[in-house]
Amino acid sequence: MALFTIADLHLSESVNKPMDIFGGAWDNYTEKIKTNFNKTLHDDDIIVIAGDVSWGINLDEALADFQLLSNLPAKKLIVKGNHDLWWNTIAKMKRFLEENCLKNIDFIYNNYFNYENIALCGTRGWFYEEDNGTEHNKKIFRRELLRLEASLNAASLSDAEQIYVFLHYPPLCKNYCCDELLSILKKYKVSKCFYGHLHGGSHKLAKEGIIDGIEFRLVAADAVNFMPVLILP
Repeated sequence: MALFTIADLHLSESVNKPMDIFGGAWDNYTEKIKTNFNKTLHDDDIIVIAGDVSWGINLDEALADFQLLSNLPAKKLIVKGNHDLWWNTIAKMKRFLEENCLKNIDFIYNNYFNYENIALCGTRGWFYEEDNGTEHNKKIFRRELLRLEASLNAASLSDAEQIYVFLHYPPLCKNYCCDELLSILKKYKVSKCFYGHLHGGSHKLAKEGIIDGIEFRLVAADAVNFMPVLILP
């Protein structure tokens, strides 16, 4: 059983939402995803998908994308992305999975999952491109901090020896740093943090490597050639 990650699949089986605005890497990207998942993953592997899974605006519209995912190998743990408008309460999403016999998909949402001795945590996060000045956005930002802390606090009460965090938005870039998010990552002694969201020319904004004792890595699909990124073993 191996652990993988990737972000930003942007599946669109039921809607017409091309991604070519971000360059030729997105040509035929759904076929690339299917090919790479099938040749890389096994049914007993785990892959964490760090947001922007489907362009569907509700669960019904996203169903074909979830069926595509379910037919690919590995257990998928999904973190919310900024374009995941289908996202709902955990009860409704779990019922959606059950009603549609989607047995190898679950959600990281105010909780954590265990991989051997490692806790897998996450949330959507926040990004500098959002306007932090409005009261509405301040409320969303505070909620994201609470969700990350809830996930990490649950993990801290387990017997996990390490904690990995999966965010959709990058917590830091070459021209941005979310001090509040980083403070929480450091408080819980997170070992690794994987993030997505950056596409095309924005890849150059990514900060990767070990920073303040945490290893950061961009895993947006077009940044990793639509190939699941092996974390362990």
